[in-house]
Amino acid sequence: MATEPHPVLETTPDAKRARPSSSARRRLLVPVLVAVLLTQMAVAMVTTAVRQTPTIDEPVYVATAAGYLHEHRVRLNPEHPPLGKLVVAVGVAFAGPQVDPAFTGTQEAAGRHLLYESGNDPWRLMLWARLPVIALTLLFGLVVFAFTRDLAGPVPALTALALYTFCPDVVAHGSLATLDVPAAGFLLTSVWLLWRARAGRARRYLPLAGAALGAALATKMSTLPAVPVLAALAALSVCARRPRDARRALLAAGVVTVTAVAFVWAAYLAVDPRLRWDPGATHVPVVHGLRGHLVRLLPFPEAYRDGMRIQFGLENRSWQGFLFGHRYSGARWYYLPVALVVKTPLGMLALWTAGAVAMLVLRRLRPAAPYVLVPAAVLLASAMTGSRDLGTRYAVFLPMFLAVAAGCVLTVRRRRAPVVVVALAAFVAVSSLRTYPSYLPYSNEAFGGPAETHLRLHDSNVDWGQDLGRLADRLHDRYRGEHVWLVYKGSGVPAYYGIESSDPRRVPPDEVHGLLVVSDSAVAESRGGLGVLLRTSRPVDEVGHSITLYRR
Repeated sequence: MATEPHPVLETTPDAKRARPSSSARRRLLVPVLVAVLLTQMAVAMVTTAVRQTPTIDEPVYVATAAGYLHEHRVRLNPEHPPLGKLVVAVGVAFAGPQVDPAFTGTQEAAGRHLLYESGNDPWRLMLWARLPVIALTLLFGLVVFAFTRDLAGPVPALTALALYTFCPDVVAHGSLATLDVPAAGFLLTSVWLLWRARAGRARRYLPLAGAALGAALATKMSTLPAVPVLAALAALSVCARRPRDARRALLAAGVVTVTAVAFVWAAYLAVDPRLRWDPGATHVPVVHGLRGHLVRLLPFPEAYRDGMRIQFGLENRSWQGFLFGHRYSGARWYYLPVALVVKTPLGMLALWTAGAVAMLVLRRLRPAAPYVLVPAAVLLASAMTGSRDLGTRYAVFLPMFLAVAAGCVLTVRRRRAPVVVVALAAFVAVSSLRTYPSYLPYSNEAFGGPAETHLRLHDSNVDWGQDLGRLADRLHDRYRGEHVWLVYKGSGVPAYYGIESSDPRRVPPDEVHGLLVVSDSAVAESRGGLGVLLRTSRPVDEVGHSITLYRR
């Protein structure tokens, strides 16, 4: 019995075109994975933002944004330039809050008045204010991906994006209506554009890089130390193609610098085309010496220069620090590096280190080292000289720049390198997912996880006032009817959330009985009467790893 021949597959040119090639499928897989990573990050940030009450700084920024929309002038919060608050204002405009134009209190009082005393819904208003920052944070993820792809290809770029999207600090602060993530992201964007200018089309990319640098300067003044670094990188980008053309190199540095300055002016003009500014309405300290001379030389609006003077005044204060159980006044130069070791996932620390070494050692990556490592190092050194040991948010640029370096580890030609990188990235993802939704108090497994962060750090590292709403739910569910003694450090108003409480610091310790509720930042800074109360109480519960409930 004869067997029938196997059917012959169609091999015509049309059929070949109909079947997607394996390379085409791989190209399609990359944008799918990018979308998956950014979607999980968006879900994490939005669901976190929905549940968090206002942190300490947010009401000031939201009130300032509302003031921009209704008064069209710079009045509140002059110590920070307006661009970040203009971003927040996009969400505030959609929320359409009621604003009291006659209110003349401090910026902190203005934030409280807008959220709790003007008939607005603070939950709704804060969510709308946070959404534009969340959107920006996601866009900066695309910059991380694009930068790494330009350096090392799509697979390393996916690794870098994974580290960025799972970084607890980026998720935590990217879901708040604050300025740290926008300023850092604009800087990264500027550096990426300078790298692209190195490869060609400098006339296109140098002005764009200057605009991105200007956006960073118009968001936070702490980015000013990056200006000479990025100007030098602009010159380096031109010199890479024309090594002996000093005139073009200086011109490139000038284009970036002048464009950045122009962008800062544009940000102030967007708020108030008349550039009205009344320094008498705000206490502007007198700055002497070299600092004062440098401020006078800044080519920015007077409101920006006065904001710098206010910042220097804040730097001259003695702030309370807390590190590994030790309370101190002033600042410690090693605070930020130590805090970063505590609050960065272990796998991420390993990949950051490997990435930095790879960029310095591998010939292929060495040209990119000045772009990725030098700006991050200069900004970290500048932040370490500050007087406010209040959180790793002052170095939130590091997870962005070093994610790019970490992704480049995959260019190392070692057989086990991809396996090790994937394992470490998976470890990062698991560590990050386990802390959901309490990203602010995250610490890695070597330091006990988020439940023990308050033993080593304070303020925005742990407790920034974000869990007042969760506390209200906990008191209602488990402690209904009990008298509450509350020491809350934050901008929220406990009574609005249904928390009826008394301040235990206003009565003798012997009169405090029952449930004592204390923000962990207040615990870290406790002394005197509150210290006595805590030593004679026992912890019975916690909320969000940021508020502890005691029984007396």
